[in-house]
Amino acid sequence: MIAQPSTAIAVESKNKATPAGARLLALDGLRGLTVFLMLLVNNLALQEATPDQLVHAPFGGVTLADLVFPWFLFCMGAAIPYAASSFDKQKLPLWRRLLRILRRTSLIFLLGLFLTSALARTPVFALGVLQLIALAYCLAALFYLISPRPAFLFAVAAGLLVGYWAAIRFVPIPGAGPGIFEEDRNLLLHLNRTYLEPLGLRGLLSTIPTAALALLGAMVAQVLRNGGKDPVEVKRPGPRSAGFREALAAYRPLLQLLLLGSAMTGLGYGWSLELPFSKAFWTPPYILFSAGLATLLIGAFYLLFDLRRWTWLAFPFLVFGSNALLAYILPILFKVWVLQGWTVSLNGARVSLQEAWLNWHVAHSGVVVGGWTYTLLFILAWWLVFWWFYARKIFFKV
Repeated sequence: MIAQPSTAIAVESKNKATPAGARLLALDGLRGLTVFLMLLVNNLALQEATPDQLVHAPFGGVTLADLVFPWFLFCMGAAIPYAASSFDKQKLPLWRRLLRILRRTSLIFLLGLFLTSALARTPVFALGVLQLIALAYCLAALFYLISPRPAFLFAVAAGLLVGYWAAIRFVPIPGAGPGIFEEDRNLLLHLNRTYLEPLGLRGLLSTIPTAALALLGAMVAQVLRNGGKDPVEVKRPGPRSAGFREALAAYRPLLQLLLLGSAMTGLGYGWSLELPFSKAFWTPPYILFSAGLATLLIGAFYLLFDLRRWTWLAFPFLVFGSNALLAYILPILFKVWVLQGWTVSLNGARVSLQEAWLNWHVAHSGVVVGGWTYTLLFILAWWLVFWWFYARKIFFKV
């Protein structure tokens, strides 16, 4: 199983293997699927032939591409109960738990600043993907310390989302009035432009709904941890056998996940009729819809990977999921520093390695097939890199 990340950057070698049974495969499966989709969406080279679901939707819509970031946040939240369990085993006092949360927040935030600056090729202070993840994690982890009960986590998440919605709908925009939510005119955009952007904090308000999303992830993980039985011991007895109750107990978390996922997905879609989906502004309908679909996926993976024990199907996802943070950072740096930074001579002109490689695929296979082979080979190459880490039980953590 994949170990829970520690609170400092570390490398876990095969001499320090994680004890078996420390984690459910379903959670790592969703994390690995999310990393795969992230690499797919970020590296597609199909031009006009790109499928609609792999392109970010216009304002008010949502596609598969729009679910990648929220699912990453959801998985981060789902890891919080496992970190807390580690705290419990070590009998850490409250001040040390708080210190570890703040250290992990700081490390992820600094990694985000490093990545943002690398992309800009100059030092930049801004709130990028990892910075937002760090802040959302901090809020969610602090709430989890108050109480790990799923009902409490859901109540806090609901409060954050309803409060965020109420501000959008009832706080007036200077010169425009309350209740306006358009792509180029809304309260969040006004606050970002007027107060936060000059400080390099554009998007800071998104910490509220993203923390709610992380709490929903923690709630789902708690449902599995509290209700799940060891699937290895579950057999398929007849309805009158003594083991039927044990089998039913093992499948109870699956039913709970299906109900939770369906409810959140439905509520999110229904809410979107009043307030549009928006990835840019992390609207509450978008949060609930994303969390609901993630929960349904975890339910499906729990059935296949943990109850049915189809580990052969889980394995490709676990390779990416075991080093999710590194799988996000390294391909981006390699793409910017090597594929786009290094040049070669092609037809008398200097072009980047990325352009030369893509042109070679397109020239030999056409735009569509060549674009797919370029993208899938890029993903396969990184999968092999992380398989090497996985095979040696080397896991980079913060």
